[in-house]
Amino acid sequence: MKILIADDDPVSLRLMEGTLQRYGYDVITTTNGVQAAQVLSNPGGPRLALIDWMMPELDGAGVCRQVRSRDDDAYVYMLLLTSKQSSEDIVSGLEAGADDYLTKPCQPAELRARLHTGRRVLQLEDKLVEAREEMRFKATHDALTLLWDRGGILALLQSELRKSSREKTFVSLLLCDIDHFKQINDVYGHPVGDEILQQVSNRLLHLVRLHDCVGRYGGEEFLVVLVGCDEANLRKRAEQVREGISSVPFKTREGTVAVSLSIGAITIENWDQSVAIDPYLKEADAALYRAKAAGRNRIVYAESPVCGF
Repeated sequence: MKILIADDDPVSLRLMEGTLQRYGYDVITTTNGVQAAQVLSNPGGPRLALIDWMMPELDGAGVCRQVRSRDDDAYVYMLLLTSKQSSEDIVSGLEAGADDYLTKPCQPAELRARLHTGRRVLQLEDKLVEAREEMRFKATHDALTLLWDRGGILALLQSELRKSSREKTFVSLLLCDIDHFKQINDVYGHPVGDEILQQVSNRLLHLVRLHDCVGRYGGEEFLVVLVGCDEANLRKRAEQVREGISSVPFKTREGTVAVSLSIGAITIENWDQSVAIDPYLKEADAALYRAKAAGRNRIVYAESPVCGF
């Protein structure tokens, strides 16, 4: 595990570095507080730190305050090294953001025990962050396909539309429906239907760019948000999606199954933030309905913009 030692005394710094290396730490050293704060603020920087109280440019308490002021999920466990003995000084250091303190000169056994405590705290912190992210994911993603759920994809669409309004760019939508999905369930069974939903989801993700968004809109419907895609590019992109699904049958536990999509497509430009997105979605849905009525496995583009809604 990486650990930072910040101390302007070269002898003390060298002794501490050797001790911690023997304990198995990957040691990074600095000799002033400004450097220490920068190292601890770097992405992937040490999350465990021993910081001398008295240092040039920025003292140990100042380093703690600066690190704690970051808007960052990666918690850093900081111990102040101090020769100060008064309780007021200790309280001052803890209030600045230090997690613990050690009185110099440090006893090796005590140092090792305090660092072990710090590592336990960081492990607990990581578990809490992991649990929080898992809860956040479950709250916004579909359990079967792991795509954004309806609420999640609509929230992303709102965000992309706000961005497009500021930057005067385009957002295009593909509302996709798996053709004859009820028949797939009836013939092969619902477990195969679930396999098809999962495999279509994975293939859709590979057919769009990393900054595009794919969500399960409901049942066998998917909503694809194509960021920065104008009407001319929409036709090419939509055809790539349609062909990418229909060109290669899907392998399932019951054998290969041919799958196709009907798609309703629309481009949104000059979006007015005072206008709801529902009219655009209704236009895409109406286009999807026409694609199904015309024989399925095809794309129908919304006939007119809906700026007047």
